[in-house]
Parts: sequence; structure tokens; C-alpha cells
Amino acid sequence: MQSARVDDTLTVSFQIQPEDVAAIRDAGFVAIINNRPDGEVADQPAGEEIARAAAEAGLAYAALPVSGREGITPDTIRGFQEVLEAADGPVFAFCRTGTRSINLWALSQAADRDPAELLQLAAEAGYDLSALAPALRQIASHGLPG
Repeated sequence: MQSARVDDTLTVSFQIQPEDVAAIRDAGFVAIINNRPDGEVADQPAGEEIARAAAEAGLAYAALPVSGREGITPDTIRGFQEVLEAADGPVFAFCRTGTRSINLWALSQAADRDPAELLQLAAEAGYDLSALAPALRQIASHGLPG
């Protein structure tokens, strides 16, 4: 399981397996966000399997899939933000490589945090979100659309 800590509230990760969930709980996480739609690749575990493992481990679980067809939507951004706000501790978010998760995180934080800080934290975690900078500035100035 390859992961990167973004800040005290979030770690993003490559695809996890159901058997990784206990280690995620033991590392102090209180919730898991799945940003990967089922069926992207044949050997990917179903979200339901990870949801079941999370429930057994006592972790909150949210499925907020981002597909190439629909992309990131305001509803997905709000959903990500709601999970972070409801969590009483750090959240572990995953997709195939962590990129969709960290994009959602940055977009969900842009109304309340400096876009430059978000870009820096992402870079320190190993993700270049410079292409997202205009959207972050737009949200910082005007909030989320719709």
C-alpha cells in the first residue's frame, strides 16, 4: 500500500485491498474515502468489499467515485468535504494512484485555505496540482458552483 500524508487530516493512497483496512485503522485513521469507481480494472477489489472491511474495523466509509467520463463534480467535492468535516480524526482516501483523492481534497479546501498552501502541501506529498491552480483560485474567490 503506497500512501502519502498530506496534512494532519488526510493521507492519500494508491488502491488498497480489504486486508489493508485493519492496518489503516491501527495507524489512527477514522474514515476511508474510496474515489475509485468499481470495475476500472479486472483485479481491483469491489468497493463493497472494502466497505465491509471498514465496517468490521469500526471505520467510517464513503464511496465518492470519480470516473473519467464524469470527472470531478461539485457534488463529489462537497461529499469529500463533508466526510472530512464529520471525521473525528484523520481520513484515508484512495483511488488508483491517489491523484483523484488529492485533487478532491484540494478542491474541497479551496474556499477556506490559500490555494498556494494547498498546492505546496500536494507537492510535498508528491503530487503536482499546478494545473488545478485556476480552479482553486476560482473556488477561493467565488465558492463552489451550484
